[in-house]
Amino acid sequence: MTPEERENKLRQLTICKLAGEQAYDDLYEKAHSSSAATAYYSDAKESFYTAIRLAGELGLEQEVEELEKRLEHIKQVFRSQFS
Repeated sequence: MTPEERENKLRQLTICKLAGEQAYDDLYEKAHSSSAATAYYSDAKESFYTAIRLAGELGLEQEVEELEKRLEHIKQVFRSQFS
């Protein structure tokens, strides 16, 4: 991977993490129905799955572990409060 490709993946990783956190925040702040909550939850999961994939491609194993833990937390919270 070239330095430019690595930098691009790092940028994408940051964007995905931010998008996942924003979707999680929106789940509480903007979801006024169960279908809206589910949509935000789905967005959060997709963003974190992509971030985990990118971190893995970059060899950032600690980052992968942290992202997986965060995603699991989000799943547990959603299941306990919205399911």
